[in-house]
Amino acid sequence: MSTHVLLGQQVLKRGIIFIDLAIAQVAALGAIVAHLNHDIEHLPFSNVWMPALFALGGAGFIAWLSKRMADELEAIIGCFYVLSAVAAMLLLSNDPHGAEMLKQLLSGQILWVNWSQLIWPACVSALVLAVVFLRPSLLEGSGFYILFAIVITLSVELVGVYLVFSTLILPALAVNKFGSRYRLGAAYLVGLTGYILGLLVSATLDLPSGAAIVATLAVSAILFRLALSLSLKTGQEVAIPAKVS
Repeated sequence: MSTHVLLGQQVLKRGIIFIDLAIAQVAALGAIVAHLNHDIEHLPFSNVWMPALFALGGAGFIAWLSKRMADELEAIIGCFYVLSAVAAMLLLSNDPHGAEMLKQLLSGQILWVNWSQLIWPACVSALVLAVVFLRPSLLEGSGFYILFAIVITLSVELVGVYLVFSTLILPALAVNKFGSRYRLGAAYLVGLTGYILGLLVSATLDLPSGAAIVATLAVSAILFRLALSLSLKTGQEVAIPAKVS
């Protein structure tokens, strides 16, 4: 979540909302190709570098388009996502475990992730945060797409496409009108609240954890946005002096 909230604000700023869905789906497509090709599947860390290659290729394609078809970029990214999703369905249509794998890639398996699976993503996430902290200008240029592809690749198999999208967009959307230097901190608070509530709901009601977190993230974002709107409205009313009759 640490990198997703940060990059999500940049996604919203650029107005390319579907890029996270598209890159996540392309990374998932890479995982599917590695799974279906037994020669690749048995290579070391194929479940990491194969999705990464697909994600970097997709990010590079979108970066190229952003300089040539900026006015139609969002529509093209949406089509890119749909085509990647359809390709995944077609590739898995004759696989006996295809439905289960597709469900896992979409919804994730956050409750079944062990500590050994988190070591590599945690190290890369810390490195990405350090790079952004030292050179924040990278988020403004084409380097953003590379960082984005790396982060998405490490997340898809752990939490799924839906939760990746929600973690990127919902906290950023919740604080979009929050004109303060504490905006990033507020976004992290929204995301953390959504994750904790989602896990509690999942454990209490025996619901799929990924779907539960997406729902509670949405609720957390909506409540924060409403509270922010109310506080801003109240502040404006106080600032405007009453008319003297």
